[in-house]
Amino acid sequence: MQLIEVNTPELAEEFLMVQVRLYKKDKNYIRPLDKDINQVFDPKKNKVLRDGNAIRWLLQDDAGKYIGRVAAFINHRTAKTFEQPTGGMGFFDCINDQAAADMLLDACRGWLQERGMEAMDGPINLGERDKWWGVLIDGFYPPNYCMPYNFPYYQELLENYGFDLYFRQYTYYRTVNDPLPPEYHEKAQRILQNPQYQFRHLDKTELKQYTEDFRQVYNKGWAKHEGVKEMSEAQAAGIMNSLKPILDERIMWFAYYEEEPVGFFIAIPELNKLFRYVNGKMDTWGKIKFIFHRWRGACTTMYGIVFGITPEHQGKGVEAAMVVSAGKLVQSNPSIPYYDLQMNWIGDFNPKMMKLVERLGSRIYKTHATYRYLFDRTKEFKRMPIIR
Repeated sequence: MQLIEVNTPELAEEFLMVQVRLYKKDKNYIRPLDKDINQVFDPKKNKVLRDGNAIRWLLQDDAGKYIGRVAAFINHRTAKTFEQPTGGMGFFDCINDQAAADMLLDACRGWLQERGMEAMDGPINLGERDKWWGVLIDGFYPPNYCMPYNFPYYQELLENYGFDLYFRQYTYYRTVNDPLPPEYHEKAQRILQNPQYQFRHLDKTELKQYTEDFRQVYNKGWAKHEGVKEMSEAQAAGIMNSLKPILDERIMWFAYYEEEPVGFFIAIPELNKLFRYVNGKMDTWGKIKFIFHRWRGACTTMYGIVFGITPEHQGKGVEAAMVVSAGKLVQSNPSIPYYDLQMNWIGDFNPKMMKLVERLGSRIYKTHATYRYLFDRTKEFKRMPIIR
């Protein structure tokens, strides 16, 4: 076996295709869009690369067949926010062979050590946690858009190498018609009857204001998490602009208290319900397929990207009132096609949020895991701190 660095357009294409060939017989596999993977490694598209580092490898067997791939990277915005400087390993795919996996992972470890890192997390993304983060360990259903899908044996390959579980990531599920538990329904009604609270869905004509409302709530609720920085105005605008072509304003909700933003629920149509038909290509033919399948109502699932309430308004029923408000609109409008909801992952380091969505009638549907590998094997391993 030999490692080959991806340093030409032809090898970059092989980096995409090694996964496609590996999963060609798996009925649950949905090929990611080529552009979504390529832009992670494009400094023009991924701002993290402008002050970061990344490398990709392919693994070739003795017969010349590509049997694995992996990437290693350093996000300098977050690398030194941990107890030890920590880099990343991601886009890991491999045949079920420990020696092959070890060769890929050794390459990542050596490259990161040479650049001053003392640990690596993986499999993760070079960028935000909402994409390509973790390895699937339970709930082997078709993947959500930009979420990892893999064979069950990946868990064994990583743990045999020496990775320790840093945190679990839970994708929650509920149908649109699932009732709220009675106690939460009562809380929701009390909040809805309080004129100080207001709930409304996003209005595209006022996108700039809703973007700022989103940023304010996010920074109050997420910036205290380990490895998470405050969101800038430019970052918030970038997120909303990226969603603009596919957003459905009827499923993006905001909560206000005396006109100050205190919560949001940002959902989009679950795009993999449509992208499964385009075979990774959003060329002219791919766009025609996408438009056709969206027109025929193939997308019946909402994907909750992020859901949050500012700390001072948690536990009062604000989240339930927002769910009730959104549910009334979705259930009463036949033109809104959604049947169910899957929530972007919630880490087991955030038990408050887990309890919140479970009390709203959601249940765990898929489990991913983020692992950490300490290069100094004598050091004490510590899991992701719990958010209190």
